[in-house]
Amino acid sequence: MASILPVGIAGTGHYLPERVVPNSWFESFLDTSDEWIVQRTGIRERRYAADDETTSDLAVKASLAACEAASIEPKDLDAIILGTLTPDFQLPSTAVRVQDKLGATNAMAFDVASACTGFVNAVQVGEALIAAGRAKRVLTIGVEILSRYLDYENRGSCILFGDGAGAAVLTPHADCGQGELLKHTMGAKGSDYALIQIPGGGTVRPPSVEMLAAREQYIQLDGRGVYRFAVSKMSQLIGDMLEGIDHDELSLVVPHQVNRRIIDAALERINLDPSKVMINIDRYANTSAATVPIALDEAVRQGRIEKGKYVVLVAFGAGVTWGASLLRW
Repeated sequence: MASILPVGIAGTGHYLPERVVPNSWFESFLDTSDEWIVQRTGIRERRYAADDETTSDLAVKASLAACEAASIEPKDLDAIILGTLTPDFQLPSTAVRVQDKLGATNAMAFDVASACTGFVNAVQVGEALIAAGRAKRVLTIGVEILSRYLDYENRGSCILFGDGAGAAVLTPHADCGQGELLKHTMGAKGSDYALIQIPGGGTVRPPSVEMLAAREQYIQLDGRGVYRFAVSKMSQLIGDMLEGIDHDELSLVVPHQVNRRIIDAALERINLDPSKVMINIDRYANTSAATVPIALDEAVRQGRIEKGKYVVLVAFGAGVTWGASLLRW
């Protein structure tokens, strides 16, 4: 449903760590190869954060770029909503760390915990705050340092992920004149929580010697189950967002960069031209909540989004959760 007060994306930004990790890096300690990884995932390389970089550090750099693009200062922000599954600390939220580092002293700040769907959900919550008159300028962020949560003995999962951050500033559409948010959907199916999880570290399996020995502090996933869910959900979400819209009016779909095979299979189901889809998984791998805002900012800066045409943001992740938004740029 459309917002009571039209809301737009005033500016976007992203940040990627300097360290590039090619597929060949894994060959020295795993039974794998560049060819095997490319064929199964479409990934050729990814970025890893430096040892002294934190999740909030990456988020701040992306946020400064977004604020600059929106022509606002951090002190002008009313809210910061951050999606991540790799926070600085268990407590407090990473959003308050970003608030402090930015000097955004007038902003409320909180995290949303919906894994890969985090940024899309943050955008929808931010839009609701503006539409309700609770805020005027909202910074939304998706950021991850997944390299620190990977089991490097598990070939099926550790090759999939990378680190990065993306951000977008939301304001009333009348103030920015672009990226108008038109329609949204979000949902969850908690019965499938075990498809993607970090089983250790919470109240079910508190930190302990036994938990660490079982390697439960790392990401675990059911590859086949994720594939079936992701292909079905991605095609459904894109179809729902484009209902009643001619594909000629679509400028770009910006999907969660989960796996190239999943994206291609979803596009085939709905007969969507691949040239209308933003893909960067080959360079950055799956950065979870950061994939959509990184890809969106790259598309904006590359001039791939046509004024007056539609853009679809779509994501899904652990939980399982999902979300999508339709914009007119």
